[in-house]
Amino acid sequence: MPILASQVPGAADHLSPEEARDLDELVPIREFKKGTVLLEAGQVATESYYCIQGCVHLYYNVDGNERTTAFYTEGQSIASLKSFVNQVPADHYLACVEDCTLAVWGYAAEKELFRRHPRMESPCRFTVENDFGDAQDTLASFITRTPEQRYLDLMAARPELLQRVPQYLLASYLGVTPESLSRIRKRIAKRSASV
Repeated sequence: MPILASQVPGAADHLSPEEARDLDELVPIREFKKGTVLLEAGQVATESYYCIQGCVHLYYNVDGNERTTAFYTEGQSIASLKSFVNQVPADHYLACVEDCTLAVWGYAAEKELFRRHPRMESPCRFTVENDFGDAQDTLASFITRTPEQRYLDLMAARPELLQRVPQYLLASYLGVTPESLSRIRKRIAKRSASV
């Protein structure tokens, strides 16, 4: 069984042998160490990724401070979409929060894969559309909810991040300082203890 087809859940069930072979040929699996910067602001994204194992965060540098806007974990696509699709410089960074195993989609390789197997483009488009919807929900949450509500949402939707991601990155993602995040956690723990 091809490496990528066997590591992406459900992929082997839907791919022909030729599609699986070409996917493995054109989309290699690579290991990245914790702290590896996959993309820097100012670079053109020539690769996008699919996370098999690990955690990657997307962040901006604002006056010398990292502002995290997304975490990507197992089963999620990782892309600087505007930069990758339009081949323009990115305005943010992608970096590994943990050691990662990623499928690497090169810009030219993706075009070649879709040329060889046009039907593979539709599931990829569906994934991008879902990711866009998730990004809209995250933005709406950031605008309409308090940091404590966003933390509670994160606890409910992605509790594993609370254990895997350093507190300063979680605080950045929630739009608060690490000290404010500590106070939020204490208030929630106090309320839970009194119930």
